[in-house]
Amino acid sequence: MIGTGGPGPGDPPPPGAFTHDEAVMGTVCSFLVHPGSAGPDAARGALGEACAVLHRADAVFSTWVADSPVSRYRRGELTLDECPPEVGEVLQLADAARRATSGWFDPWSLPGGVDPTGIVKGWAVERAAGELAAAGVDGALVNCGGDIATVGSLPGGEPWRVGIRHPWLADALACILAVTGAVATSGTYERGAHLVDPRTGRPGCRAASATVTGPSLAMADAFATALAVGGDDAFGLIEAVDGYACYLVRPDGSERFGAGIDVRS
Repeated sequence: MIGTGGPGPGDPPPPGAFTHDEAVMGTVCSFLVHPGSAGPDAARGALGEACAVLHRADAVFSTWVADSPVSRYRRGELTLDECPPEVGEVLQLADAARRATSGWFDPWSLPGGVDPTGIVKGWAVERAAGELAAAGVDGALVNCGGDIATVGSLPGGEPWRVGIRHPWLADALACILAVTGAVATSGTYERGAHLVDPRTGRPGCRAASATVTGPSLAMADAFATALAVGGDDAFGLIEAVDGYACYLVRPDGSERFGAGIDVRS
């Protein structure tokens, strides 16, 4: 997924804006910030806080680090009460997503114990964007491995525009969406068969590309995973949740657009 509301690769940021790339959570999180009335100093201070939020989430939730709180919780070495409080917060959100999708998103079904990976990156990026919002910036877009949170709007009040990568043509876009909130995309075209069907416990995917927009990036992240695994069976369940909309590219290349998807040329 490519955020198209700002400069393209290698282009300078718009006047008054700045960009920053932060390596964290096994990917690169890209920031585009329009400080506006907040001023550049406050905006850059908030950027530092936003990056600290991402690194804190990585330290707490990484399943690749043996002594992270979540790794220890999965092995039964810590109780939930002994974990940092954000672990319980994320698991509550994960349970809400599980219930809303009738189990198409289910971190408790994965091998090795509960694995919140499918929701925690969106949750962390949403919190990072919240630091920029709290500083009063006019607009910001945070893109972390295809999970995008937006703050405010583009200069002039236009909504952010996000390009959804074509699942088979790396240099092409499937469509461009207008976004006032969050957008998450899931699929197997970048990471291979990493998605697990919670109903079988085996790798499974019914979408070439699955995109969800909505007010919360944490939930959009989880819903995009559910849409990728469940395909059309999960589509209506997610569309029934207030504020969320789906865009599905099926394995045969056909598309399905939810009622709330705002496609721009």
